[in-house]
Amino acid sequence: MKWMGLDYGDRTIGVALSDELGWTAQGLEVIRRTNKAADLARLGEIIREHGVEEIVVGLPKNMNNTIGPRGELSMEFAQLLQTKFGLPVHLWDERLTTVSAERALLEADVSRKKRRQVIDKMAASLILQGYLDSNKRR
Repeated sequence: MKWMGLDYGDRTIGVALSDELGWTAQGLEVIRRTNKAADLARLGEIIREHGVEEIVVGLPKNMNNTIGPRGELSMEFAQLLQTKFGLPVHLWDERLTTVSAERALLEADVSRKKRRQVIDKMAASLILQGYLDSNKRR
């Protein structure tokens, strides 16, 4: 079974996929957002091409565990995905995933330009890996 993890942002969508066993998450690509139809079309291509059966969308919560405007947009996006593709969509707390991705890239001495190109897919990987690890413990 394959999962797809998404880091949904204003300008980009980071995409990660799991391996067949659901043990590891790997960054796949960063979708530059243009319009809703094009974004959904690309996600649909990825779902079909890789046999995705479930989707995990990062839910940005505030540090006090409340959901702000960005979180509301992610929840609406998750509902849209569920309606459009008919797959189970899970929301996963993504607090500090972008910070963790940035820190890892800095430690690896990745240039600023390269970091901008990969940070969203790395954040998507962290979101999906967190979800997969949580399910292993259950």
